[in-house]
Amino acid sequence: MTETASVAALWWAVIVSGVYHGVNPGMGWPLSVSAALMSGRARQLPIALAMLAFGHLLAMMAILLPFSMLTILVEKQRALQLAASVIVIAMGLYLLWNRKHPKFLARVHPAKLGLWSFLAAMAHGAGLMLVPIYLGICGTTGVDAGHAAAQNLMTGRILSAVGVAVVHTLAMSISGAIIATVIYYWLGLKFLSKTWFNLDVVWALSLVLVGLIGLYSAH
Repeated sequence: MTETASVAALWWAVIVSGVYHGVNPGMGWPLSVSAALMSGRARQLPIALAMLAFGHLLAMMAILLPFSMLTILVEKQRALQLAASVIVIAMGLYLLWNRKHPKFLARVHPAKLGLWSFLAAMAHGAGLMLVPIYLGICGTTGVDAGHAAAQNLMTGRILSAVGVAVVHTLAMSISGAIIATVIYYWLGLKFLSKTWFNLDVVWALSLVLVGLIGLYSAH
């Protein structure tokens, strides 16, 4: 695989994971619909979506920035990947066992959507699920074209880590905004109550899968 193709594949992984987060109701798009309906003003919809995006972006950066700096520790790369994979698997198994959403999220004031989004992303492991894959493809030994491309994207370069967080959040925001807009302007809450989809189990299993892929890559 050429370096250009490797970089393109990595960016697509960032985008697809963002779309996945955006479609998941657990990341907050129903709250934006609720905020607009309760206020009776359509302009509250984009404002609420922007606050959710801001909180999600902060959560991604809080996870990705430390790991992007840690990957410069050549001798610790494999250990970091193994540890991150185990943590992600444990998070997924915990969410499978405990289907309830964290109670502290319910105590966050509805007006503080940015804070809620940040806490929700952290509690559900939204940023954590990206770590094992990126640590694997940013391997620091035996660098080939694919690894060189990944290093150019994600290793100790803070600006690259910020770019990953921004692109991921944009993908999440756009996909969530499309669903929220369609629900608010055309389908309404009645349709939402009848067709509600819950991705909690899929979310938990995806964390386990990502962790297992990270373990396999580390070996």
